[in-house]
Amino acid sequence: MCELFGFSSQKKQNITGYLKEFYSHSVHHPHGWGLVTFEGNTASIEKQPMQASKSLRLQARLAESVEAAAAFGHIRYATIGQIEYDNCHPYTQVDAAGRRWTLVHNGTIFSYPPLDAFVGVQKGNTDSERILLYLVSLIDQAEQKGALSAEQRFQIINDAVVKLAPENKLNLLLFDGEQMYVHTNYKDSLYLLEKDDSTMFSTVPLSEEDWKPVPFAQLLAYREGKPVFAGTKHGAEYVDSEENLRYLYQIFSDL
Repeated sequence: MCELFGFSSQKKQNITGYLKEFYSHSVHHPHGWGLVTFEGNTASIEKQPMQASKSLRLQARLAESVEAAAAFGHIRYATIGQIEYDNCHPYTQVDAAGRRWTLVHNGTIFSYPPLDAFVGVQKGNTDSERILLYLVSLIDQAEQKGALSAEQRFQIINDAVVKLAPENKLNLLLFDGEQMYVHTNYKDSLYLLEKDDSTMFSTVPLSEEDWKPVPFAQLLAYREGKPVFAGTKHGAEYVDSEENLRYLYQIFSDL
């Protein structure tokens, strides 16, 4: 599976050490890497369809100090979608109101027909990109009735996650320029570390510090390192099945 990294803080902090540890895991996730740092509504994205630990570009980036108040990292183990640039995370999309949304995802959508509408418009061919396009389309529909507050945006994303999660593996981090949305429904696959007015998220703990599991099967939102909203406790846990594993094996063998 892929691995995710997220960071939310009141102020810029040096996260280089955590990122170095995170990207060192790419030996087991060799199909692409991505890094995005946020400055308000601006997302500075770097990504390549190659193993992170073999990327000279990433090595040069991490040789400097990476400082951010909000950031995502991703290392990809491909399941759906070829190993190419357009299938590397993160994905980003601007809504009709000019707000930028950025997503990283770990998982697979086995069945959710509303995503099919975006197959012909996405740049790559991953289900992860379709998730982002779908979520932004819901925001755009709601925004036609007037500007949305942070709480209203959260509720729209929460309702969508509740519908998406059943029978699908949906570990994701999403940022709208103001708040960071966090969700996991696969046990022991997303942790958080709270320290220094910040919260960090990772698929596996990146240090010997006091990492804790992210609350399970419930969408959360963080702003400047602090939790601000908690969504529906939907209970839709994803559990690997022989059928799903056969499906993934067949897709991966075709890459």
